[in-house]
Amino acid sequence: MPVRLSSLPYFEKWLVLGIILGVVAGFASTVFYLLLHLFEYVFITRFVGMSYPHPLGEGGTLNFEFHPGNYLLIPVSLMLGGLISGLVVYTFAPEAEGHGTDAAIRAYHYLQGKVRWVVIPVKIFASAVTIGSGGSAGREGPTAQFSSGVGSVIADLLKLSPEDRRRAVAVGIGAGIGTIFKTPIGGAILASEILYKRDLEPELIYPGLIASSVGYTIFGIIFGFTPVFGYYTGTFNPLRLPMYALLGAISGVLAILYVKSFYGISGLFKRLRIPNHVKPMIGGGLAGLLALLFPEVLGTGYGWINLAEFQRLSSFYSPLFPVLILLALLPFVKILATSLSIGSGGSGGVFAPGLFIGAFVGVDVGLIFHYLFPFLVPDIAPFVIIGMMSFFAAAGKVPLSVIVMVTEMTSSLQLLPGAMIAVAISYLVSGNYTIYRSQVPTRRDSPAHKSEYEIPVMQRLKVGQCKKYDVKVSPSATLETALKLMLDNNFLSLPVVDDSNRFIGIVYYRDIERKNPLDQVRRYVVRGSPHVTPQSSLEQAWEIMAINRSRWVAVVDRGIFQGVVTMDSLLTLYEQEVRALTDSSQDTRTSN
Repeated sequence: MPVRLSSLPYFEKWLVLGIILGVVAGFASTVFYLLLHLFEYVFITRFVGMSYPHPLGEGGTLNFEFHPGNYLLIPVSLMLGGLISGLVVYTFAPEAEGHGTDAAIRAYHYLQGKVRWVVIPVKIFASAVTIGSGGSAGREGPTAQFSSGVGSVIADLLKLSPEDRRRAVAVGIGAGIGTIFKTPIGGAILASEILYKRDLEPELIYPGLIASSVGYTIFGIIFGFTPVFGYYTGTFNPLRLPMYALLGAISGVLAILYVKSFYGISGLFKRLRIPNHVKPMIGGGLAGLLALLFPEVLGTGYGWINLAEFQRLSSFYSPLFPVLILLALLPFVKILATSLSIGSGGSGGVFAPGLFIGAFVGVDVGLIFHYLFPFLVPDIAPFVIIGMMSFFAAAGKVPLSVIVMVTEMTSSLQLLPGAMIAVAISYLVSGNYTIYRSQVPTRRDSPAHKSEYEIPVMQRLKVGQCKKYDVKVSPSATLETALKLMLDNNFLSLPVVDDSNRFIGIVYYRDIERKNPLDQVRRYVVRGSPHVTPQSSLEQAWEIMAINRSRWVAVVDRGIFQGVVTMDSLLTLYEQEVRALTDSSQDTRTSN
């Protein structure tokens, strides 16, 4: 009899699923990569006639010379790409707009990992067109969303639980990004870290390692295993640590600017009363106008990062600004171009633009220190690399994975001490600002883990919230009076309270039913009977009723009788709370 995958133990199950997700991520990333370069050739190389630098890990060269081609066609190219992307996305899968990583995170937290299958081809095509036509966007968002979509579809085909489907989506995020950036270790950690601002999903690291390594292997066999930005061979100098700390502080401040600018412009486009289908065209056109002065902001910008890393600054071009002013302005212009390209509804990621912005913050800071202390800072490469790490660690709230990813992309292990200091400071300075709005602070705040952390309703609700009844009998009352009171309230016992309203105990029907009706209750009181306080939970009250086999329990506060709560009053409060929680959950799903 065949063994169902869902019934296997955790590690065996995720070994198999990790391999499946890795194979899919590897081939999907390959298709996207080829499609992206096809559209770059169509739009940038053929239509605009402009040269485009590529990083060393993708066949680029450091002897790059910029050719502007039909320069004035740049805005036209971006508008065409935005129009095509907008028509495809808003016609077939509106959730594929924007930076797809956030949509994948939202699916994990709020949608039980559900991603429609149509998102996969739509995201691949629309993002390839947006970036290929020159849109300022990254490859990680599309790979994250379509890989997570594949994870969701596979989980449904294999009839996995909602919990496993969520895991498959998160593992897909890490596998897709780890594959396209050739960063298998960083991708695995990213799957665990990117869901939260201040937490991790440790259970995702194991399947993430498997999926990312498989995807990376497939992608590397086809396109080579050279790190994206080549090999950094410089040495670490501890005297530069204060400089890296300052770079971290500047990166943290600019990360806040990135988040505010992106969502500010995104909000403006959402308020425009025009069809969504044409908004990416408008955003693309505006970004294209910026690119007329700053062509470096087009596309992912990886080639320019590589040129800056190896200080080939003569390759940079602007028809208006000298190189030093161009380099000083590039971080801010890239923030604006990315906000226009993606915030308008275009399809692409925010990670690669974040690396570009951080790299050129590093260029600017590195050049200042190079001119001030040329013997201490002979080149700016370490500042470029640490700038990438510190900026996006703050903007994306992913300090661990970004440190590992950029280290893998540059082979720069020797810079880790400085990178860790810069990242720690940038993360602190940036506060709670994040480019991924669907992130939640910790696991406790995620709807996916609500049942693990939330106190059960019966424990959270207090007896003091229940309706109380003033049913009692005094010690001097006759048994006849007590029996009548029991009959009227359908009770088999009564609380006994003295003249000062102090709780004494309980008198039971079984003890008085055959006694002299004129006897006094005091002779039959069972003292030391269990009771609750207003601060007791409903669960405690329920347990006492079960032990006493009673429909009520006395509420006593510092010895003073407050009344009785009945089983019916407990159930009424419980049902009201459950109904309120259900309504709140539905409202949350609707708003998301």
